Amino acid sequence: MHLLLSHASMDSCDTFTFLSDKGESTEFGVQEEPRLDVLINNAGIFQCPYMKTEDGFEMQFGVNHLGHFLLTNLLLGLLKNSAPSRIVVVSSKLYKYGEINFEDLNSEINYNKSFCYSRSKLANILFARELARRLEGTGVTVNSLHPGIVRTNLGRHVNIPLLAKPLFNLVSWAFFKTPLEGAQTSIYLASSPDVEGVSGKYFGDCKEEELLPKAMDDLVARKLWDISEVMVGLLK
Repeated sequence: MHLLLSHASMDSCDTFTFLSDKGESTEFGVQEEPRLDVLINNAGIFQCPYMKTEDGFEMQFGVNHLGHFLLTNLLLGLLKNSAPSRIVVVSSKLYKYGEINFEDLNSEINYNKSFCYSRSKLANILFARELARRLEGTGVTVNSLHPGIVRTNLGRHVNIPLLAKPLFNLVSWAFFKTPLEGAQTSIYLASSPDVEGVSGKYFGDCKEEELLPKAMDDLVARKLWDISEVMVGLLK
């Protein structure tokens, strides 16, 4: 069954440019709205060559984590005033292969595009859990999710050998989710009464899933939060 939303007003944001201007233009545009019921953090970049954002952050960590971190923090006041409201963070099962290395968050020493993507997805979950802890009692819930493998252009930076492309295309059409199918868990967490009041959890295919211990490390989550605040300029 597909879940669809109607009668909804939506805004979107490019977290690459958003991060570079500290969210000023987007923040003021959204703040004109009388309320904000749902924030879905879904922007992402996947296994790109080593690049940096305009602020000098490694691209995957900057776009996938820091951009969402900044956007969410700038909109917290509006979300609290609109309670009950929901924050949804799109992560990935590939978080399992990531580690938070506080000595090299910007991958200056070593860059592995697969590892850095997984690290950014682990950061998504740690961020969501820490934010859920901080928002207890406010009426704002926060959950993260794995959307599945979806047929989008997210994998545009992945080099597939020319001879293998026909097979890859066949497999993707046979087994990958369509964008509508991939959006179902996000829509579920954004709108379903089944998860009213549920916070700090991780979902896949509209069901709660267990996390590895490293994704539930509260000390790492708090340290990542503190460092992220400094990196995006929320704390000097």
